[in-house]
Amino acid sequence: MSVPIANLPCGQRPRERLLALGSHVLSDPELVALLLGQGKRGESALDMAAELLAEHGGVAGLAAARPEELVRRSGVGAAKAAAIAAAFQLGTRVRRSIDIAPRLTCAAEIAARAAPRFAGARVERLLVLVCDAQHRVRHEIFVAEGAVDQVAVPVREILNTVLRYDGRAFAIAHNHPSGDPFPSPEDRLATTHLTTAAATVGLRFLDHVVIAGEHWAVAERLPGR
Repeated sequence: MSVPIANLPCGQRPRERLLALGSHVLSDPELVALLLGQGKRGESALDMAAELLAEHGGVAGLAAARPEELVRRSGVGAAKAAAIAAAFQLGTRVRRSIDIAPRLTCAAEIAARAAPRFAGARVERLLVLVCDAQHRVRHEIFVAEGAVDQVAVPVREILNTVLRYDGRAFAIAHNHPSGDPFPSPEDRLATTHLTTAAATVGLRFLDHVVIAGEHWAVAERLPGR
C-alpha cells in the first residue's frame, strides 16, 4: 500500500530533504514528486513520479513528453502536466544561456563587456562581473558608487557578492568620468588587495579595468605587494 508523503518521517520527505540538504541530493522521482505536489487516491506523489519516469524511459523521455501526453496519465491533470513541462523548459533555457554566455579571456573583453554599463555615468561606479569556473559571465552587479573622481573599493563586499552568486571567478571595472582612464595609485592598490583576498577564499580574480568613455586601461597590482 502506498504511503502518503505527509506520513513519511520528516527526514525522508522530498521537500524537507531539499531544504535541508539541497536539490542535488534528491533522486529523480523525488524531484518529479515535488513538481506533482500530491498524488491521487491510493498512490503517493513519489509513486506517481516513479511510474511517470518508467513510462517515459527516464528523465530525458519525460522532458520530451508533451503536456497533452502527460494529462492522459491518471492523476496528473492539466496543472501538473504544465508544471512538469515548465520545469524542463526552464532547465533547457538555463543550459542555453550557459552555452551563449560570454567568456572573459582578457582585459579587452572585460572592458568591452563593462563599458556599456557606464554610459552617461557622472560619478564613479564599481561593477563586479561574476563568472563561473570557465570565466563565463553569470551576473553583473554594481556594488559601490562615489564622487565624481573617487569610488571606494569594498573588498569584502565584492567577495561576498561573488560568493553569494556562486561565482568561481570575477573581474571588476570602474569608470573615470573625467575621461582619463589612467589608473590612480588607489586603483592599483585596490587590485593588489583584491588579488590577495580572492586567493584567500578560493576565488580567481581576473582583472581590474578602468573605463573612461571609449578608452580603458588595466589597473595593475602594485609591484612587490
